[in-house]
Amino acid sequence: MISENLVQQAEDYVDSGAFFADLSAMVRYPTESARPGGYIAVKAYLDEVLVPALHGLGCSVVAYPNPDSSGGPFLVGTRVESPEFPTLLCYGHADVVDGHAGRWSEGRDPWTLTADGDRWYGRGAADNKGQHLVNLAALRLLLAEQGSLGFNLTFLFETGEEVGSPGLADFAATHREQLRADVLVASDGPRLDAATPTLFLGARGGVRLLLDVDLRPESYHSGNWGGILRNPATTLAGAIASLVDGHGRLQVPALLPPPIPAPVREALAGVTVAGNPGDPAPDEGWGAPGLTAAERLYGWNTLEVLSLGSADIDHPVNAIPGRARAVLQLRYVAGTDVSRIREIVAEHLAARGYPMVDVTVRSSFPASRTPLDDPWVDWARTALEQVTGKAVAVLPNIGGSLPNHVFTDILGLPTLWLPHSYPGCLQHAPDEHLLGTIAREGLVLATALFHSLGHPSAEHPLPARAETHRPRAVRAGADAPFSARD
Repeated sequence: MISENLVQQAEDYVDSGAFFADLSAMVRYPTESARPGGYIAVKAYLDEVLVPALHGLGCSVVAYPNPDSSGGPFLVGTRVESPEFPTLLCYGHADVVDGHAGRWSEGRDPWTLTADGDRWYGRGAADNKGQHLVNLAALRLLLAEQGSLGFNLTFLFETGEEVGSPGLADFAATHREQLRADVLVASDGPRLDAATPTLFLGARGGVRLLLDVDLRPESYHSGNWGGILRNPATTLAGAIASLVDGHGRLQVPALLPPPIPAPVREALAGVTVAGNPGDPAPDEGWGAPGLTAAERLYGWNTLEVLSLGSADIDHPVNAIPGRARAVLQLRYVAGTDVSRIREIVAEHLAARGYPMVDVTVRSSFPASRTPLDDPWVDWARTALEQVTGKAVAVLPNIGGSLPNHVFTDILGLPTLWLPHSYPGCLQHAPDEHLLGTIAREGLVLATALFHSLGHPSAEHPLPARAETHRPRAVRAGADAPFSARD
């Protein structure tokens, strides 16, 4: 078990202000991958921050071009201590979403880390610079204390996660040997809540659908033509209601997941969602009936209307519009087959009298999940609970999305995500922030987990070495293309 001295060092690194100073230096780089000029800052961030950090861990470092011309480079740091040791793969992303400069409260600059009590405001503070800083710092503390890690390390950084990880899957497939490992430990996304240490094992997938009812180029007077011309807005409203009703219940049987597996239901028993002050309360009577809020969020599929419009809603005129459109998103768990989703939705609508609704898949990303009974899950939970004395929430997946399938399906790895943020961090909005208390506890957790990997014992042995690069995940029923996540 990790020594008290090492725990104290981890806490001191945060308490002394050193963590804040290091994160400040990282946040200064406006690494916005969605902006054409953002990759200039991305390259500088790799060269000036991440390469020196990996060299400081004794890693050899190589930057690779992206096989997808729309994506930025990859950075891989490798430290090999012994072929007999297990190999840890870590992952992080250097890019951030749009900074939304000028929209932050109290005039805050998104590229200047600003403390207000426990909240440290800055773009990337939570997603993902603060999170990969925790893991880099934990590894650095171990090396300074011990002189070695006791395991081999590969650290992969991508630079386009916020725009759907272009090229990541192809890169992983091409570099399987370089990325060969026993387990992935990575940090992204939120904890269950601010107070609960959390492990999650995968991510829901998503498919974005455009429904377009384009009936005529002109609008016609609603008095002279009402009742004899089909209204595209009314048609669209009815079509949507046939897919998901007014109480959020998915109405397309082919898009429902398999029954929630018993291990998943057991893991979610007693899990409370929306547990932070200021979180909205889950609405009674919304979503799939007979399920808890945790089961609906982490174990089930939902179809959400993201946008809906026809004509000018702020300045309506007395006319039947010619066109109406909506964007919907299916969030789905592993085990759901989405390979024919466009056909399924179109056939469903046509059978209910809406053949005039055109259906287009705009983007998609796969779901994946490491099985809850994978021995690495219990190993990690034990290590984390030993150091904190707290129960660790183990979630089968988060409700959102990450490129987990790259590690489970392509590299064949068990995946352990140890998040160092919380649901209210505003990660894609103005006022994104990291909580200092989570950074402090997260550094202790990460240090303890990495220490356990390098110091197995009879009481807490490592899982048996297994052949890597074989599919281990519970996954979606189709190899859906991986594109813009949100």
